[in-house]
Amino acid sequence: MSTNADSNERPDYDPEIQAIADYVLDYRIDSEEAWDTARHCLMDTLGCGLLALRFPECTKHLGPLVEGTLVPHAARVPGTPHRLDPVKAAWDIGCIVRWLDYNDTWLAAEWGHPSDNLGAILAVADHLSQKRVAQGRAPLTMKDVLDAMIRAHEIQGVLALENSFNRVGLDHVVLVKVASTAVAAKMMGANREQLLSAISHAWVDGQSLRTYRHAPNAGSRKSWAAGDATSRAVRLADIALRGEMGIPGALTAKQWGFYDVLFSKTNKDQQIKPDEERKFRFQRDYGSYVMENILFKLSFPAEFHAQTACEAAVTLHPQVKDRLDQIDSIELTTHDSAIRIISKQGALANPADRDHCLQYMVAVPLIFGELTAEHYEDDFHNNHPLIDTLRDRMKVQEDKQYSADYHDPAKRSIANAIQVFFKDGTHTDKVAVEYPIGHRRRREEGIPVLESKFRRNLLTCFPSGRAERILELCQDRDELESQAVNQFMDMLVP
Repeated sequence: MSTNADSNERPDYDPEIQAIADYVLDYRIDSEEAWDTARHCLMDTLGCGLLALRFPECTKHLGPLVEGTLVPHAARVPGTPHRLDPVKAAWDIGCIVRWLDYNDTWLAAEWGHPSDNLGAILAVADHLSQKRVAQGRAPLTMKDVLDAMIRAHEIQGVLALENSFNRVGLDHVVLVKVASTAVAAKMMGANREQLLSAISHAWVDGQSLRTYRHAPNAGSRKSWAAGDATSRAVRLADIALRGEMGIPGALTAKQWGFYDVLFSKTNKDQQIKPDEERKFRFQRDYGSYVMENILFKLSFPAEFHAQTACEAAVTLHPQVKDRLDQIDSIELTTHDSAIRIISKQGALANPADRDHCLQYMVAVPLIFGELTAEHYEDDFHNNHPLIDTLRDRMKVQEDKQYSADYHDPAKRSIANAIQVFFKDGTHTDKVAVEYPIGHRRRREEGIPVLESKFRRNLLTCFPSGRAERILELCQDRDELESQAVNQFMDMLVP
C-alpha cells in the first residue's frame, strides 16, 4: 500500500459524539430535584436578561441585522419588542442573559454558565410553537423547555468536570455551542443521524479563544460570547436538519481533528501533551447531576469564584467602614481557580475587566457594604479612587485545602476568606465563607432570595401586576410545565 495516500475508510462517529446524541434522544429525566431546580433556573436566567436591558452597551447589539425585517412566526426576545428569526433571537437572548455575569455558574475543571443555553432553547421553542399553532398543531410546552435546559446543563457540565478548555486557550462557550446544538436539534425533530451530524459540526466549528476574558484583553466580548455560541448552535442544527452530512471523526481524526488541533498542548508553557491526554475524560455518565448541583448567583453580580469573598467583605463592612483610611493591608485567602482567573493588579479598563477582578469585587463591598452591576461602570470607578487604594493593599494567597475542596465532588466548595489589618496593629477577625448562598448546600436559604431577585428584575421591565402574574406562574410547577411556550413568551413582551 502506498505511503503517500491516506486511508479513506470512513469511521463510525466518535463515541463522545454518540454518547451526547443518545443521552439527548433516550435518557428519561426522573429527578424531581432537577425539574424543580430547572424551574428556578428559568426564573433566574430570565430575570438576569431583563436586568441587562438597562445597559445600552448590551441593547445596542439587539434586534434584526436588517432593520424592518419581518419573519413569520418570529421568536421574541424577552423584555423587548424584537421579533426575530430563531438564529438572531438565540443571539439576542443569549446576550442578555449573560451580559451582567449574574446567571448561574458551573465550577469544575472548566468553568461556565449552563443557563447560557437558554438563548437557543427559548428561541427555537418559541418559533416552533408559533409555527405549530399556525399549522393547527399543539405547541411545545414549558416542560419541553425545562427538559432541554436540564439536558443542556448536563452536557456542558459533565464535559467540564474533568476537561479544562481554558488550559488549552479555548473559551468555555465551545461547550455552550455543543450543548445548545444537541438540544436545539432534538427540539427541531432531528433523528439520530441528524443529531450526530449537528453535534459533529459543533466540534469542527472554529472555537473562541479565551483571551477576551483575561488580563490584559478582558472586555465586553465575554458578555455576548454566549449569544454568539447559541446562535451558531441553532444554525448548525438547522444545517443538519436539512440533511447535511456529518464529520464522524470530528474529535479523534489524526492531525485534523479537535483533539490534535485544539486539545493537544498546554496553554501556559505550550508543551505538547502525551497522546493519552489528548482526549476528554469523564467523571460520570450524562444524567441530571449538573442541574441538581448548579450554582446560582443570588447576592452579587460577580464572577462566581468571588461570590464568597464578596459575602465575607459585606460581613466585614460594619467593622471597617469608619476606619477605611487606617487600613494597612488586606489578606485574601482563596483557591487556585480564583487566582488563575480573577486575581489582577494594575489599571482596570472597563466594566468587564472589573467584574473579573477579585480585588475590585472585594474592595467595593468593604467600602459600601454592597456590590451591584452599577458599581462596575466607568463613572463609579473614576469617582471612587479609594477602591484602587484598597486593591493595592491586598495580598492574595492560596489555601491548598480550599483548592482541594473546590474539586471534591462531595463538597464543590468555593471558599474565600478576608482579614483586614490596620496601621495601629489591630485587625479584624478572619471571615471565611465556604459555600455561597446559591450553592446546593444552601438551597433552602437561597430559593427565597432567588425569587426576590426575580421579582426585582421583572419590575425593571413590567408593571407590578404583570410581574406578579409571571412570578406566580413560575412558582407553580404544574401550571408552568403545561403552559404553551408561545403563550409564556407573550407575557414577556412589553
